[in-house]
Amino acid sequence: MSWRVAGSIAFAAIILTGSALIAPAAHLLELPNKIAMGPNDYFVAQRIYSGWWRVGLLLPAALVANVALAVAARRDSTALLLALFAAALIALNLAIFFVWTQPANAATGNWTTRPDNWLDLRRQWEYSHACNAGIMFVAFCATTAASLQRKATAPAATSQSKATGWR
Repeated sequence: MSWRVAGSIAFAAIILTGSALIAPAAHLLELPNKIAMGPNDYFVAQRIYSGWWRVGLLLPAALVANVALAVAARRDSTALLLALFAAALIALNLAIFFVWTQPANAATGNWTTRPDNWLDLRRQWEYSHACNAGIMFVAFCATTAASLQRKATAPAATSQSKATGWR
């Protein structure tokens, strides 16, 4: 794999993983203000998330990019492990979403109806996002570290030689 292609993969992995961090980080930052809201205010505040499912598409893209980064880094065990760790964390994020967040969305009709257990669902929804913010931050750090490892082990390229592979 050419040095340029490997660099492009690393860049895409960083950008996609960092972009996938934005939404859960926003949820984490608003948690202290939202968790104590009464039902009327909370359900009004939840309306701002209409259409945020599109942001969720960044997660599978980041997962694929980190797997590609691991493939590109296969000759560098440190970068390989960091990229695989990032991919595993992104997969964990998706699992948490489908086990805890999405069921709360479904039970509330995407926060348009208020079931009797809405407080439990709110707690489940808010804290699953908070947990995913931490997971995505660590994934972003691992992706970045894998890409920096690539730079640290890069060969000295000259005008007469073309660097190939990860190293």
